[in-house]
Amino acid sequence: MKKTIALLVTLDTKDQEAAFLQDQIRALGHHPLLLDIGVVGKAGVTADFSREEVIAAGGGSLSDLLKDATREKANPFVVNGSIKILTDKITSNEVHAVLGLGGTQGTSTCCNIMQALPYGFPKIMVSTIASGDTSEFVGIKDITMMFSVSDILKLNPFTRKILANAAGAACGMAEIETKFIVEQRDKPLIGMSNLGVLTNGAMEAIKYIEEAGYEVIVFHAVGSGGQAMEQMMKEGIIGAVFDYAMGEIADDVWGVLRAGGPDRLTVAGKLGLPQVLCPGGAEHLGILVHPNEIPDEYKNHQKVFHSPVVFVPRLNSDEIVRVADDIIKRLQYTTDKAYFMIPKGGVGRYSYKGGILEDRASDEAFFNRLKEGLPKNITIIERDLNAEDPVFVKECVDLLIGLIEERQT
Repeated sequence: MKKTIALLVTLDTKDQEAAFLQDQIRALGHHPLLLDIGVVGKAGVTADFSREEVIAAGGGSLSDLLKDATREKANPFVVNGSIKILTDKITSNEVHAVLGLGGTQGTSTCCNIMQALPYGFPKIMVSTIASGDTSEFVGIKDITMMFSVSDILKLNPFTRKILANAAGAACGMAEIETKFIVEQRDKPLIGMSNLGVLTNGAMEAIKYIEEAGYEVIVFHAVGSGGQAMEQMMKEGIIGAVFDYAMGEIADDVWGVLRAGGPDRLTVAGKLGLPQVLCPGGAEHLGILVHPNEIPDEYKNHQKVFHSPVVFVPRLNSDEIVRVADDIIKRLQYTTDKAYFMIPKGGVGRYSYKGGILEDRASDEAFFNRLKEGLPKNITIIERDLNAEDPVFVKECVDLLIGLIEERQT
């Protein structure tokens, strides 16, 4: 079945590349839909949606923008117009994948557009900067970044091969029949956060959740993971939460590797979703370092390397209270009934009995502050078990299922 691949290209500078991609997509039996996301200059090929049409769809006027053309002024109209066109086409099943080309500016524009498109919809970005840190461009959406290696500036034997590969990837993704559809269901999809120091417990939780007849999406709580989980709550994909890992909160207090951002741990409360919480992995930080290099400020801390470049210091009693205070502040948005589970045997594998980061005094300071400050509607349950103990995990899951079923009656 013929699929439509949308192309996001500035046609004043990348007209040859756009025409080549059109030919490649047609040769593979599919249909290209070309959007011109340029502003100044003359389009070298004819677009299916001209820059005038794209900008008008975004609420602007190309002629007005050209009177004093700047990227800052024009970009919102280009981005919003492209989102409007593509969203309408995707909703009506007229577009099945999107492929963008660009350098720094083009990557930013295309990825801003792609970030607004649905999860699961194929999104490919061929970029000159895709070999570096692309986190700002990818954000929390499933964008496939493809390094162009050479600049994207007219065709040569190498760029033809790269672009042909990109066209093949886009067509292949569009052909896949597996769909990610948010269905209305009796049993909501559950979101669960996880860290490597909790994986055994997470596997137990998945088993118990599935035995209860529910499905779960697990998110690696390294900043982007928790944010993606909460974005799916906002989009109505996830309807209940087992927030098992809170290392993103600890790292956010110190501004290090797994920082979850200011909204982390607030969304479920604001939406009134059933939630069970556990401060898994919140007793340590994750800090990106040169291989096996210990930062001076942590040389007197208990410590371990999670990998050669991820340094993990244990938070002492004074420091961990700051994490507790931040968790308390974020959970003020939770006004419905919820459960906060405290595993007194340790909140992660490093800090269990005999673990390299075991510190019972720090644990006690952490738990005491949480018990003092959490909202009264959140029921606190303490167990003399570690966070991965199957009995502890089973109780967490049972409580969450109970909350879900209580809301449904």
